[in-house]
Amino acid sequence: MISILSAEATGLLKTLIAIPSFSREEGRTATVIAEFFTQKGIPFSRIQNNIYAGNKYFDERKPAILLNSHHDTVKPNKAYTLDPFSPDEKDGKLYGLGSNDAGGPLVSLLAAFLFFYDRNDLQYNLVFAASAEEEISGHNGMELLLKDAEFNPPHRQWAFALVGEPTQMQMAVAEKGLLVLDCTATGVAGHAAREEGENAIYKALEDINWFRSFRFPKVSDFLGPVKMSVTVVETDNKAHNVVPPQCSFVTDIRVNELYTFEEILDIVQQHVHSRVQPRSFRLRSSSIATDHPVVKSGLSLGRTCYGSPTTSDKALIPFPALKIGPGDSARSHMADEYIYLNEIREGIDLYVKMLEKVL
Repeated sequence: MISILSAEATGLLKTLIAIPSFSREEGRTATVIAEFFTQKGIPFSRIQNNIYAGNKYFDERKPAILLNSHHDTVKPNKAYTLDPFSPDEKDGKLYGLGSNDAGGPLVSLLAAFLFFYDRNDLQYNLVFAASAEEEISGHNGMELLLKDAEFNPPHRQWAFALVGEPTQMQMAVAEKGLLVLDCTATGVAGHAAREEGENAIYKALEDINWFRSFRFPKVSDFLGPVKMSVTVVETDNKAHNVVPPQCSFVTDIRVNELYTFEEILDIVQQHVHSRVQPRSFRLRSSSIATDHPVVKSGLSLGRTCYGSPTTSDKALIPFPALKIGPGDSARSHMADEYIYLNEIREGIDLYVKMLEKVL
């Protein structure tokens, strides 16, 4: 059965690759996934560009397991040598935009869902969700689903989620949060030829140096230290002879699970002089206990645990979630993206075995 599911999953992935599905433009791939369910005779629901379905013998008295991955992609970078929308096979690889991130995990999780779909002896319900806007951490993807009363009614008990991302089928039990700060240093305009004004760039540089050198004392076993990177610096001033009165910069902070965003922000504001404005507190760090049943299931199958420095929809899920999937995160967003065909088959097999030990 795994061979049949693998062939179906690969065929679906090829169809998805051939259709551009940039974030906020996933309508056509959502329709393809919906048509796949229709062909299988499986009822589904659609909320904007999100598609979800439950197992055949869904019983609201039972807790539910969420199987989630996303079908949106980034835009192809300029280094592509192949057609990003041509699902070409070569040397055991399937090339194409979104093949690895996260088409492979998406279709592998869907295949695992199909494996268990018509079982009437499950201890848990299964909900498969193909979500949108993951690549931009948008509001109309997983966040929209979780706000929907049909998808997430108040009485539903969620046991855990498997979030499909390329992890080489190792278990990302923790994930760093993302806190982006817009910082503004303020000075006084003046003529550059005279000793007047207060240069906002110099004031910003003092704060930038603090972001570069400061080390938060709490270091996570899985996620390591909090990492801060200043990624953008700009000023409205374009005249060489004017001392700029304002300088803005952006700081990207990857937060481990030992700090709240509020704690990080408080420490920053104690040390810098610039005005600091967080863009969002949505993408918080998250973790699942290593003694959780699904993690123990993975360990028994030879999977290892690690902490992921990148964010995913896992950050938005308010119950235990494990990030795991076929493919390799190092290939995500690269030119000539690909996934090995055997990774899809192995991913389906491992998803099924992990769930069998829990269900």
